[in-house]
Amino acid sequence: MPRLLIATENKGKLRELRELLSDMPGIELVLPSQLDIALKVEETGSTYAENAALKAKVYCDASGMVTLADDSGLEVYALDGAPGIYSARYSSKPGATDSDRRAFLLENLRDKPRPWLAHFHAAIAVAVPGCKIRIAEGDCPGEIIPEERGANGFGYDPIFLLREQGHTMAELSQDEKNRLSHRARAVKNAESILKDVLEN
Repeated sequence: MPRLLIATENKGKLRELRELLSDMPGIELVLPSQLDIALKVEETGSTYAENAALKAKVYCDASGMVTLADDSGLEVYALDGAPGIYSARYSSKPGATDSDRRAFLLENLRDKPRPWLAHFHAAIAVAVPGCKIRIAEGDCPGEIIPEERGANGFGYDPIFLLREQGHTMAELSQDEKNRLSHRARAVKNAESILKDVLEN
């Protein structure tokens, strides 16, 4: 059975990626902890795709396995696209939590007129030993709201409203999120890449 290494230690991402990839039968998903791999990759790229590729390459080189990595972020139009690629590090507080980052975002939006339109973006990188890294991407449009709603997500999910659904990302069921999220769309767009590299 082909094996695919998921290059992240983020528990929320791990859970989502495992569920999204479960639709692809005949693939064994492997986590870095199963290989005793613990790596810290500096996200020095200027785009999501570059950061995803950096992570995929480092884990692929360390494991010798086909590796999938992702990078994602929230872009708020009223903040000229911030926090963007810095979404996971967006705070004035050292050691900030997801809650701290949400609070910092809302503080920066406080004087901006609503609606605070935004979108999530995700890039998936697939690295194969000795081959060029391949990329797939996905978007999810929405709006930032000032009150947190829902407990089923992480990061900015509780304040990210999907306008057509009338629910925040954190209020969606896992099935709905696996259909609508930026990461779900990126994984869907990566399916043909994964089938190609894992079957060959």
